[in-house]
Amino acid sequence: MNIEETKIDGLLVISPDVFTDKRGYFFESFTVSKYKTITEKYTFVQDNLSKSKYGTIRGLHYQTGNFAQGKLVYVIYGKVLDVAVDIRFGSPTFGKYFAIELSEENKKQLWIPPGFAHGFSVLSEEVIFIYKCTALYNKKSERSIIYNDPQLNINWRVKEPIVSEKDLSAKSFSEIEKDFIYGE
Repeated sequence: MNIEETKIDGLLVISPDVFTDKRGYFFESFTVSKYKTITEKYTFVQDNLSKSKYGTIRGLHYQTGNFAQGKLVYVIYGKVLDVAVDIRFGSPTFGKYFAIELSEENKKQLWIPPGFAHGFSVLSEEVIFIYKCTALYNKKSERSIIYNDPQLNINWRVKEPIVSEKDLSAKSFSEIEKDFIYGE
């Protein structure tokens, strides 16, 4: 397994060891002892799975307070552009985003600690996407940033995005509250 730090503090790209033969492939998608970098500080309490079609954009989502979530995300089937935006006030990369293609082919995972807004766009015909979360979903703690915020200027790589009504009514980046402070 390879764990790679990104240019944004806290975000990690994980490439599991994949064993292939004529039958297909096998890999451990999560093992507590191998993910010590994450599990020394966080415990996973909820797994979520979504299925989406080409052009769908989900996000940019986050939760606050006691329900702030760290997420280990990866694709089982298909391909996405996965995006994490640093929303930690005082961070040297505040308002910057990291984007990576996650797919069933590359089997990469992205660790997104609390303090980031998260979203993805579907680049394949369909995708099955897993979120391993460190806090339970809580509607009252849920927040969103509009996916096409001009300040963030994210290239989602889809021409005609399919976005939920809820996500279309999200706040702009400049309207977010100081829910996360860098270093705290």
